[in-house]
Amino acid sequence: MDRPLEGKKALVTGGGRGIGAAIALRLARDGADVAITYVHAADRARKVVDEIEAGGRRTIALRADAADPDAVVAGVDGTAEEFGGLDILVNNAGIAPFGPLEDVTAEEVDRALNIHVRAVFVASQAAARHLGAGGRIVSIGSSLAERVPYGGWTLYSTSKAALLGLTRGLARDLGPRGITANLVQPGSIDTEMNPADSPEAEQEKEFIALGRYGRAEEVAVMVAHLAGPGGDYVTGAAIPVDGGVTA
Repeated sequence: MDRPLEGKKALVTGGGRGIGAAIALRLARDGADVAITYVHAADRARKVVDEIEAGGRRTIALRADAADPDAVVAGVDGTAEEFGGLDILVNNAGIAPFGPLEDVTAEEVDRALNIHVRAVFVASQAAARHLGAGGRIVSIGSSLAERVPYGGWTLYSTSKAALLGLTRGLARDLGPRGITANLVQPGSIDTEMNPADSPEAEQEKEFIALGRYGRAEEVAVMVAHLAGPGGDYVTGAAIPVDGGVTA
């Protein structure tokens, strides 16, 4: 089996379920040792760890709430300590705040920005102390940062749109060191957070050029590509994996 990430050491935040779990498993399949962080779903994180170990790769699961900047940094540093270095950071941990604009509270704004923006910033800052030439930072954004086809997503879209500037800034700051930073922007992906059989799914499908929800594995393939040799000359990019929602 081709293993383009053989010998690489990766951290996937929020890697215990959904898109994060698919990314962690794909990076491991491609040869990387992979650490994941989780908050609540310890049993699911354990399943991801077991599957990675069954494939012969090293792995650890670290409890780290993305809303806590100290925990985020500890997760990055703990991964580097456990593996003896770090080559790939995937900023995936996220939430999905949704509802009428007038009902959004200041606390909800703080939480969304802390998890989607501050956590990515401090994780990337911490990772930069460990990454060498060829290092990769890939953050998971959203197609809703580019196009918001219906209401209720103002807070979520705001927080994900911030990653566009953050990623481009990282690309400039870290490019001279040979480190890339990119943003993958999924659309409607069939996960527990947004199941393809939910009552809202048919409405979402109306905006998808391909007419179907994506699979978490389809996002993972793009992340693995950017983390591997295919991403050598790609940095500061925002790449949609959205079935044509933003077409």
